[in-house]
Amino acid sequence: MMAQTNKRRILLVEDEKDIADLVALHLDDLCDELVVAGDGYRGMQLASSELWALVILDLRLPGPDGLMICRAIRRERPYQPVLMLTSKSSELDRVLGLETGADDYLTKPFSVLELVARVRAIFRRIESMQNESRGGGAPGSVIDFGRLSIDPGRREVTLDSRAIDLTAREFDLLDYFARHPGRVFRRAELLDKVWGYGHEGYEHTVNSHINRLRAKIEVNPAKPEIIQTVWGVGYKFNPPGTGEAAAAGR
Repeated sequence: MMAQTNKRRILLVEDEKDIADLVALHLDDLCDELVVAGDGYRGMQLASSELWALVILDLRLPGPDGLMICRAIRRERPYQPVLMLTSKSSELDRVLGLETGADDYLTKPFSVLELVARVRAIFRRIESMQNESRGGGAPGSVIDFGRLSIDPGRREVTLDSRAIDLTAREFDLLDYFARHPGRVFRRAELLDKVWGYGHEGYEHTVNSHINRLRAKIEVNPAKPEIIQTVWGVGYKFNPPGTGEAAAAGR
């Protein structure tokens, strides 16, 4: 489960002072405290030792880079929101950041307005998660497909009676799919509904999260039967055990 903190504390790990100052200036009104770490050593220490509402990680850092810090966070705190800052010139950097476990990414140079919108969306999600957790989950809220069970109140997933460890964004994505079985979603729709925004050029975010989700819930991620690809359109959720593993989803 997500470690809860009543304060909106943001950790920004960024070695370029001009960018750090700009981000701090524009996020000041959205948080109770913003702490800047100027290198990967300090970033790793703070990310591992304190609770944060959000960690914003530059990918390229002196010392441990953003990928190493993100991996460390995911080992200890699967539900910790992480926003990665990557180079616009490197598609590989963006893919690596997402595959490592970042919830989202922005490419440099980025729009300050877009950054603020992303952070607002993340905080809305955090508040919703904490409200659900405090409520303990309504009795009728569990989504049960037999082999697969999703408890939104406790934010727990089991498959074949085995607990599945998902990040916060992976859980939100699976939960949204499960509430609309059989419906085909375009990537832009999923960005809008699950991430809270719909900017062009960020389809990698959806693709990478689906790849990670498949690795955790599919018998054979290379031939997915639960989250299927509808070629040329997007993705759909096929409840496990229905025997409808369409060839189009493979």
